[in-house]
Amino acid sequence: MLVHVNPSSGVPTYLQIETQVKHYIAAGALVPGDALPSVRKLATDLRISTNTVARAYQNLERDRVLRTVPGGRTYVAENPGSLLKAEKVRRLRPYARQIAVEGTQLRLEAHEILDLVEQELNALEEAHERYGDLERKAR
Repeated sequence: MLVHVNPSSGVPTYLQIETQVKHYIAAGALVPGDALPSVRKLATDLRISTNTVARAYQNLERDRVLRTVPGGRTYVAENPGSLLKAEKVRRLRPYARQIAVEGTQLRLEAHEILDLVEQELNALEEAHERYGDLERKAR
C-alpha cells in the first residue's frame, strides 16, 4: 500500500491517510482481509508521528473499515460497506457541501461541478475494474 502525505496541503495528515485507505478499498486495490502496515512501520515510512497513524487507523476501525486483531495487526474489514444508507449519506454530506462551495467560489456552473464528480466516479470505477482484473489473474 502506497500512502503519501503532504504536510502543506492544509488537510490534517491523519485525514489524508484515512482518505487514501478508503480510496484503495473503493478501487479494489485493498480487499477484505488484506493486512495494512503496522502503525510504527507506516509512521516511519512517512516520517510522521505514530500517534497520527494510530488516530487514522482508530477512526477507520471505528467506521468499520478496518479491524485490528490481538497482537496489533490491522486488516481491511470483511464487510467495510455495511453502514446503513442514512449513515453513509450523513458522512458524505460535508464533502458534497465542500465541493459545492468550492465550485461556486470558482464560478463553475452546477452542471460543470456535477460533471467533475461524475468523471471522478467513472475514474474510480475504471480503477476498480482494472484492479479487479489483476486480482482475478493473480488467483
